[in-house]
Amino acid sequence: MSDRPAIARIVVVVPAHDEEELLTHCLASIERARPQAGAPVDVVVALDDCHDGSSGIVRRFDALEVVLAARAVGAARAAGVVAGLVLGDDDPAEVWIASTDADSVVPENWLRVQRELADAGADVVLGTVRPDPRDLTSAQLAAWRATRVPGRPNGHVHGANLGVRADAYARAGGFAPLAEHEDVDLVARLRADPLVVLEASDEADVLTSGRTTGRTPGGYASYLRLAFPR
Repeated sequence: MSDRPAIARIVVVVPAHDEEELLTHCLASIERARPQAGAPVDVVVALDDCHDGSSGIVRRFDALEVVLAARAVGAARAAGVVAGLVLGDDDPAEVWIASTDADSVVPENWLRVQRELADAGADVVLGTVRPDPRDLTSAQLAAWRATRVPGRPNGHVHGANLGVRADAYARAGGFAPLAEHEDVDLVARLRADPLVVLEASDEADVLTSGRTTGRTPGGYASYLRLAFPR
């Protein structure tokens, strides 16, 4: 039995920079995941230096829009967290921050799996991602599949599938305003906290874009391009 309090509210944070092509699919998938969440869900989309139709897309969903011009995904995630936390006056230990990306689609059990792990005592959940097979050649897809062992989460850090309890997030200092690897940076600080319980899970894979030219030089797109060349 965990001595950590049950999760009373979930804040979903989605950073976006000119993602009108994929953002609808992302927000629609979060809507589909809401019924299984087991707690109220607030969705915040942080539009970072967007010059496309992303804002209009956000307004079609039950989501809060935050606008900034940092051109840094870490700053966007941090702004989204701040906006989501002030929507309630909850005990931070009872608030769960779920992070994904605007080019990603979460499964219907995504929020439920993170909340259940949190209710069992987790302060951080590292989820797995898989590239959209429509964006890969058959050889690339086969090579990627060879890196996965079903039922054995790899423990890699992906901002597209990451969850953290709000009090642990605050102690760690939150997302730094980095242009990339803000997720890895945050988790490194969380790992250094002796009070933090970290879990890795592959129960709720997030489907993310398989593009090889991404919004940051060293993001998941770069990984796919270098690890699985065409």
